[in-house]
Amino acid sequence: MNNSNILISLSAYKEAENIVKITDKIRSQFPTIKILIVNDESYDNTEKLIQEKNDENITIIQRPKKLGLGTAHKLSLIYAIKNNYEYLITMDADFSHDPVHLRELLEQAGRNNFVIGSRFCNGAKSDYRGLRKIISICGNFFARKILNIKLNEITTYYRVYSTKLLKKLPFDELNAQGYSLGVRLVWLMKKLNANLIEVPIHFKDRNKGKSKIPKLQIFISFFDLLSIKLKDIFIKQKFYETDETYKFTNSFQNCDKKSCDRSFLAKRKQQWVCLLCGNIYK
Repeated sequence: MNNSNILISLSAYKEAENIVKITDKIRSQFPTIKILIVNDESYDNTEKLIQEKNDENITIIQRPKKLGLGTAHKLSLIYAIKNNYEYLITMDADFSHDPVHLRELLEQAGRNNFVIGSRFCNGAKSDYRGLRKIISICGNFFARKILNIKLNEITTYYRVYSTKLLKKLPFDELNAQGYSLGVRLVWLMKKLNANLIEVPIHFKDRNKGKSKIPKLQIFISFFDLLSIKLKDIFIKQKFYETDETYKFTNSFQNCDKKSCDRSFLAKRKQQWVCLLCGNIYK
């Protein structure tokens, strides 16, 4: 596979203790692969450390405030499409998603494939213990059963997307936040008749720093799961039928900040939010 057609996206929030180590580990396997870092309000030298690496194949998007994992992921999807990559790999920057599994994931990539790194299929391992492990297992179980998805894992963001499939998604309707967006995207891949493939991984507890998953996110994800199911029952999901790049919100004004691009606006309820800086348009 041609590495020039692949983008690896890392979502970061205060990951100065991990960011250099994880990019170095990626580089040890793929010396020239393109890396995108979406960095939320991290005034802990994350941006400075990446700039000091002077790696022309690493792009960092520094967002001025914490806009969340969901918007970071959505930004990565749009960035991959706009820059004509064939495949997008998404992963966390805290080493819970070990780069050692990248080759295994890429071996399963295909233009009609969706690949997810699984903590729960045969051969997989998770370092979660106690209540965190119970919540993770139960959350995955209920999401899979309610949405009738034949995978053991649908919540982790360690994934390989084909941009051929991403171009067909109704981005204006992707309003979910955090891990809810991840579940919704797996459901959309299923509706697109993608080949759903899982690869066993060793899911590690974060290498450095503290977990930043909001407790409220568990309840938000539950209600979003119900909304997905109800929509599946009563509303036929629409997709773009061709591989032509989606016309991202081209009827809306440019973001006020010169560094932003209106193509990175995302709909949230009745508002449009800039995925780069958080500006809101009604």
